[in-house]
Amino acid sequence: MKKLWAVVLLLIGIGQIHADEGMWVIKELNKQNLDRMKELGFTPSYEQLYSETGPSITDAVVIFGGGCTGITVSEEGLVFTNHHCGFGAIQQLSSVDHDYLKDGFVSQTKEEELPVPGLSVRYLRETVDVSERILAQISSIDEEHLRLAAADSIGKAICDSIGENEFLTADVIPFYNNNKYFLVVYDVFRDVRLTFAPPSSVGKFGGDTDNWMWPRHTGDFSVFRVYANTENKPAGYDKNNKPYTPKFVAEVSIAGYQDKDYAMTIGFPGSTDRYLSSWGVQQRISHSNVPRINVREVKQAIWKDAMNASDAVRIKYASKYAGSSNYWKNSIGMNRGLANLNVIGRKQEEEAAFSKWANENAERKGEYGDVMNLLEKGYTSTNEYREVYTYLSEAFMSGAEIVRLARMVQSFDMKGSTLEELNVFLEDRIRGFFKDYEPTLDQHVLAAMMQEVKNRVPARYLPDVFPKIDKKYKGNYAKYAADLFKKTKLSTYESVETMLKDPKQYAKLKNDPAAELSLSSMISLFELQQFMGESQFDIAKGERLYFAGLKEMYPEKALSSDANFTMRLSYGSIGGYRPYDAAWYDYYATDKGILEKEDPNSTEFWVQKDILDLIRSKDFGQYGNADGTMNLCFLSNNDITGGNSGSPVFDKNGCVIGLAFDGNWEAMSGDIAFEPDLQRCIAVDIRYALFIIDKWGKCPRIIEELKLVK
Repeated sequence: MKKLWAVVLLLIGIGQIHADEGMWVIKELNKQNLDRMKELGFTPSYEQLYSETGPSITDAVVIFGGGCTGITVSEEGLVFTNHHCGFGAIQQLSSVDHDYLKDGFVSQTKEEELPVPGLSVRYLRETVDVSERILAQISSIDEEHLRLAAADSIGKAICDSIGENEFLTADVIPFYNNNKYFLVVYDVFRDVRLTFAPPSSVGKFGGDTDNWMWPRHTGDFSVFRVYANTENKPAGYDKNNKPYTPKFVAEVSIAGYQDKDYAMTIGFPGSTDRYLSSWGVQQRISHSNVPRINVREVKQAIWKDAMNASDAVRIKYASKYAGSSNYWKNSIGMNRGLANLNVIGRKQEEEAAFSKWANENAERKGEYGDVMNLLEKGYTSTNEYREVYTYLSEAFMSGAEIVRLARMVQSFDMKGSTLEELNVFLEDRIRGFFKDYEPTLDQHVLAAMMQEVKNRVPARYLPDVFPKIDKKYKGNYAKYAADLFKKTKLSTYESVETMLKDPKQYAKLKNDPAAELSLSSMISLFELQQFMGESQFDIAKGERLYFAGLKEMYPEKALSSDANFTMRLSYGSIGGYRPYDAAWYDYYATDKGILEKEDPNSTEFWVQKDILDLIRSKDFGQYGNADGTMNLCFLSNNDITGGNSGSPVFDKNGCVIGLAFDGNWEAMSGDIAFEPDLQRCIAVDIRYALFIIDKWGKCPRIIEELKLVK
């Protein structure tokens, strides 16, 4: 009976995958997917949704920056994305005199729009299945590391044939746990300008407290414009560039939505591990998430105190703090969700069902009989190494910034680089680093990171610089950090520039205390990678065969590929959920919540008087509801993850009704196990964004560019 129940559980899980779970490769949507989309209410044809020859909805969706999604909404290249996706650009353009984070930014003409150095927008040009070309050459290779290396080499050769440049990028990416490969090609636009940003009291309302929570009242949106050259081709910034004329423009609906209406996201989700084994889940909980939580909690507390004490520091560290805190809270919520939902137990039952199936005949046993042994051995043998690696990387590569700077300088190829390349490196990397850097603050962080590592990491894994430091400073890491910053030549832009331009000075870098700490840390991290190396290939082979076996085990079921920051579609419905017994969350939040939460004494819930007056006036116009309220955010059961931020939420007609910006706290385990009854996508209502643009920003020119559907 117990074995039968395990099989039933796995069947239920796989069935849910084909229902509403899944971040689907749009090129590979099958009849099951399309029938389900129609059943839920979607009306456009597949060709209107996705076409390799003519304009389609997917052509309007873009990669915004390095890790978000955006949607093209005008014939003149306007792109809507989240405020937190544009946050780095807004911060980059801000100063104490022009605090666009606090006050927002409104351009009333195209001439007032601000170029953002380093920001890019990528439009997907094509996705090509190259699986046969690769698998035909690697299928006979038994050793996994050789197989992966061969696939990578072939993929690079394919990309080289495309003729990549700064405005065209290509990559061959594995899908379905290395069982399939696609060539993905993008046009890269590098002249992107800030058009509109609400103040953080709107775009970040609720701060860390509300992050990952429902209900939300956050106007998480920002507006940018993509520019092209006179031939409408991708280009770098030039004052003569023109607004880009896109292949397709998404319509924007202000008609609203109701419970159980169709909802669809298209975006670029970053990473999921839905097929992760029970041993992998345990490693994620105990040996990755816990160390990350511990270290970031210490670092963020130091940053937060300094940010609260100084506007200049707040502006410099706002984006860094938001990024760190987001993943910190994600890790806390993930561990909580994985435990509450007994994900490890469920995984174990699924694995038992797979093993039973694999051992039912000799052919299957020969192909899949060793899968679970590979996964168990691979994870359990690396748990300690993974934990130490996470502590060291979080403390030194993501924690103390001086260590990262030293690594950056050490990695520059002095002998093989031209003077022009050196100047570009100094301008783009080093000057950019110092723009948002406070050495005095980092000194306090370094002392805390040293102490955290000493407390958490077994002595045998400590970087070899630690015994020398402990002997000299007798465990006083505050004194060590003060001495390091006093002696290092890496604490100012000018000193780094002098060093890199003078070979004699650069030769002394090896004796610099910051460089010494960086090198020692990197050696330890490299050694840990070596310790994990062979086991990582066991894991890769086990995961590849596990997915292939599931496809054979359930030949009629549609299995989605884990997210890998390529374009994906998720379909579902608008709706609330029951977070716990005797409670129900509605599917939308209104303007009332701002007035209920607003707190003039809180940095997270403070709102400017003019915005409060605007909300209280109830002058919502075409953006409001018949009952005099205005929806701010809403819920759907779309399957999203990091990278989906800024993804358009479409209605049944393919019109934009919102921008996805978060998931819910109760389902933070969603990257590993989708929970249809709990997992929700939180989106900002597009009408709230338009209201802020129109009524607060008094910027009708943006509204007039849109294709509004009423």
